[in-house]
Amino acid sequence: MGTIKSANYRKPAYLLILLDILGFGLLYISKSYNMNVVYTGIAVLVLFLVMYTVLVICRMGDKFIMLMAFMLMSIGVLLLCRINLDYGFRQIIWILVGGAAFFVAYFIYYNIKIWDRFWYIYFAIGVGLFLFTLVLGTTINGSKNWVSFGPITFQPSEITKIMYIMCLACYYSGAWSKPVLGKLSPKWITLAITYIFVGFLVLQRDWGTILVLFSIYLFMVYVYEKDKKLLFLNIGALGIIGILGYKFLYHIQVRISTWLDPWSDIASKGYQITQSLFAIASGGYFGRGLGNGSPYYIPEVHSDFIFAAICEEMGVFGGVAVILLFFLIAYRCFKISIMASDPYDKAVSFGVTVMFAIQTFIIIGGVTKMIPLTGITLPFVSYGGTSIVISFASLGIVQAISAKTERKGEMTENEDE
Repeated sequence: MGTIKSANYRKPAYLLILLDILGFGLLYISKSYNMNVVYTGIAVLVLFLVMYTVLVICRMGDKFIMLMAFMLMSIGVLLLCRINLDYGFRQIIWILVGGAAFFVAYFIYYNIKIWDRFWYIYFAIGVGLFLFTLVLGTTINGSKNWVSFGPITFQPSEITKIMYIMCLACYYSGAWSKPVLGKLSPKWITLAITYIFVGFLVLQRDWGTILVLFSIYLFMVYVYEKDKKLLFLNIGALGIIGILGYKFLYHIQVRISTWLDPWSDIASKGYQITQSLFAIASGGYFGRGLGNGSPYYIPEVHSDFIFAAICEEMGVFGGVAVILLFFLIAYRCFKISIMASDPYDKAVSFGVTVMFAIQTFIIIGGVTKMIPLTGITLPFVSYGGTSIVISFASLGIVQAISAKTERKGEMTENEDE
């Protein structure tokens, strides 16, 4: 069994430090020498250096995933500060909480060895979070997927995605093979769980998360099931759900019509997506320069449409760089999945890989009018507390799997010697 080989990870770390110094330096100038920009840049660097030093000294597995995640977060905080300094300050706080979630998730997952036994607990937590949201949730932008406690608003469906991945992994790792109640096959129970979760998300009108969960399930079926009938049946079911949703739900009709022809109602329903396209086009290949764009013309630019702001000020090449960073994160997570010796770890890491990849595709595809916009965040980049914390926690789990693989490989090499 091979291990994830150590590599020269210092050069990318130096590149990240240089990116932060130059980026926040330019923003400091464009913001009329506002010292708050400097303090924010220092906070980003300190958080990175502390987390990365702990990661390296404690030998916590893969060294590159955290680097790439922090590159994305640096770009995100930079753009958020450029849009509104308050967003940047708040994002720093959420990154701090997310860093804590990363280490908590790492140590809990690394030290507990029986995760594959509790599919029913993951399912129960997911259902509980859905019911909690339906009863106490707040409707924002047409979706009832937020819960507010005073000034704090969070999105329980972000937690549900992790519970869903861990539940599916129980079956596809082979740990959960016995029928339930003597008759019900785990294969069909996981299918039922998928549609139960999708049903709750339909009630919440959270179409983006529906696509993410369904994609995770379809990729799991494609990789683990020899018989592909289930895959094609569910692709067909997804198409039927989409057609019925378009026929009976006005909200979806508006999204589809806006996607097909946003120019026909550019002053109202098509305003958001057309402004996004204008911003991307005005940036050209190299961008208008940090602080020289007009991202404030785009509604929700700090969350759903931050990729458009990146392309406007950093150009198409800046946007491509962001996409490549996500590609590299997915590649490293997938590599960790392949090299993991434990079947459950393989399935969990693969599920997290698909989650990041699909979520990135959905939001960037929506912002660029490749697909209808569904309103989810760009991981590590968009403003949003729940998204940042859960993304960090997900990386913590993958990092723990990487560390377990490395330690097991070292033990095997020592035994061979």
